[in-house]
Amino acid sequence: MRFPFLVGLIRESFIKVPEPPVQPFFKPGDYVEVLAQIHEELESCSPQERSNLYLFQYQLFKGLGEAKLMRRSLRSAWLKGSTVHEKLVFGAWLKFERQGEELISDLLATCGKCAQESGQIDVSSDLDIDISSSSRETVSMMNGSHILRSVSFKIGDEKIVCDRQKIASLSAPFHAMLNGCFSESLCEHIDLSENNISPLGFRAISEFSITGSLNEESPNVLLEMLIFANKFCCERLKDACDRKLASLVSSRDDAVGLMECALEENSPVLAASCLQVFLQDLPDCLNDDRVVEIFSHANKQEKMIMVGPASFSLYCLLSEVAMNLDPQSDKTACFLDQLVESAQTNRQKLLAFHQLGCVRLLRKEYDEAERLFEAALNAGHIYSVSGLARLGRIRGHRLWAFDKLSSVISSGTPLGWMYLERSLCCEGDKRWEDLEKATELDPTLTYPYMYRAAALMRRQNVQAALAEINRILGFKLALECLELRFCFYLALENYQAAICDVQAILTLSPDYRMFEGRVAASQLRTLVREHVENWTTADCWLQLYDRWSSVDDTGSLSVIYQMLESDAAKGVLYFRQSLLLLRYALKF
Repeated sequence: MRFPFLVGLIRESFIKVPEPPVQPFFKPGDYVEVLAQIHEELESCSPQERSNLYLFQYQLFKGLGEAKLMRRSLRSAWLKGSTVHEKLVFGAWLKFERQGEELISDLLATCGKCAQESGQIDVSSDLDIDISSSSRETVSMMNGSHILRSVSFKIGDEKIVCDRQKIASLSAPFHAMLNGCFSESLCEHIDLSENNISPLGFRAISEFSITGSLNEESPNVLLEMLIFANKFCCERLKDACDRKLASLVSSRDDAVGLMECALEENSPVLAASCLQVFLQDLPDCLNDDRVVEIFSHANKQEKMIMVGPASFSLYCLLSEVAMNLDPQSDKTACFLDQLVESAQTNRQKLLAFHQLGCVRLLRKEYDEAERLFEAALNAGHIYSVSGLARLGRIRGHRLWAFDKLSSVISSGTPLGWMYLERSLCCEGDKRWEDLEKATELDPTLTYPYMYRAAALMRRQNVQAALAEINRILGFKLALECLELRFCFYLALENYQAAICDVQAILTLSPDYRMFEGRVAASQLRTLVREHVENWTTADCWLQLYDRWSSVDDTGSLSVIYQMLESDAAKGVLYFRQSLLLLRYALKF
C-alpha cells in the first residue's frame, strides 16, 4: 500500500460498515394504501386543505427517495395554496429545491415557466385583511351633536390643528374621546405628547384622516404612525401603514428590524413581507442568529401574525433546511419543537414526533428521543419502532430490541427495513440471513450490500466482494457504496479503478468527505492520481467511447469529470454527463 496513513481507515471500513441512520422520513406500512387515501381525500376536501395534503404526499415521496415526485407535490401545494402565506412558503421551498439549477431556472423564467412560483409576491397588495367590522363600528357611533368643529393636538412644543370629526372617524376610541362624555369632547386643545408620536407623524395622521391615503413618509414616521394607530384602534390607518411598510422591506436587515415591530403591533402584512425576505434567502439566512431567534421563539399568536394558518408548512420547510445544514444543531431542534407545537392533525403529529425523535437521538438525548418515538408509534407511524430499537441497543437491551422488531414483523406485512433493523441486533449467520431477507423485500437498501461485501473482503474473497457491491451500483449510484468500492480498489492497489470511483463521487457531490467525514474526496483523488497514467485528450475520448459503448456509466462519469478539467468541448461533455445522471435518476 502506497498510502500508509490510509491503511487504518481502509481496514476500519472493512471491519465495521457504519450503521445506516434512522431516517427522519415518513415511512408507512403500506405506501399504496396511503397514496390512494391521499388521492381520495384530494378529490373531496375543501380548497383550504389541499396544500397540506400535497405536503404530506411530498413527505411520503421523500421516504421513497422519489425526487421528481417530491418536487411535483411541492408544486401542486404551491398551485393549490389558498392563502398568500402558503404561496410564500411553498414558493420558497421550490426555490430551495432548485438550488444549483439557477441557469436552467433563468432560462425557464424567460418563457414564464417557473418565474411565478419562485418570484416575489406583492404581499402589500395580495394579502387581504378584514377591517370592515371596525369601520362599521366607528361609523355607527358618529351620530350626535357636536359643539366644536376643530381641535388642536399638542405634540411636544407644537400644536397641530385638525378636523375634529375627521380625527373622530379614525376609530371608536377617538370618537368617544372627541364626541362622547369625556372632558376632551369640550376641549379645544388636547395634549398627546406622551403617546410616542412626533409632530411630523401626527400631521401625517391628520392628513390621512382627510384624504384616506398616505403621502410619501419615511419608514421611521410610518412606524410611529403604525404604533399609534394600533394603540388607538385606528384600523384603516394601521392597515395603510402596515401595507406601506411592507412594500419597503427589501433586505434581511430591514426584515429583522421590522419583524419585531410587526409581531408586537399585530401587523400581518408587514410580518408576511419580512417572512418572504427570509424565505427567499434560504439557506443563508439560517446562519444569521437574529433570524433564527425570530423563528425559534415565536409563540402561537406571533406565528399566526407571521404566517397565518401555514405554521406547520413553514416549520416543515425550516426544519428540512436546518437538518440539511446540521441535523444535530440547536436550531434544528428548536425548529422541530415548533413543528411539534404547530401540528394539529394526527398525520402532522406523527411526522413531527418522528423527525424530532431522530434529531434527539443524534444529539444523544435518549430519554426525550424515546418519548417522541413512542408518541409517533402510538400515532400510527410504524417506522418509529426503528428508533426505539436503536435506543434499546444503545442501553444494552439488545434482546428487547430484537423481540420488539420480531413482534412488528410477525404482526403485519414485513418490509425490508424491519429485517435490516433486526439484523443490527444479531451477529453471524442470523445477521446475514436477515440482511438477505431485507434485500429480497427491498433491493434499494444499501447497507445489506455493503455489509456483505465488507464481510467477504475480510475473508479475502475479493471477487465475491466486488460482485456484491456491484450488484447495487448497477442500478443505484449510492455515494457510500462507491466509497466502499474505492477502499477495495485501494487495498488491491488498483489505482486506475480507484480514481474512477472517486471521480464519479466528486461528480455527484463535489464537497463529499470520506471515512465518516475525516478526509475530503478531492484530497484522496489528488493522492491517487499520482499513481495513474496521465491521459491525453485523445486518450480520454477513446476511453469515453469504450465506456459509453459498454454501458459503464460510472467509468463514463469519471472520464467526463477528468476531461472537464481540460480545455475539451465542455458543452458536449456536460450534455453527456446529464444523460448519464438522468439514466440513473430514471432507474432509481
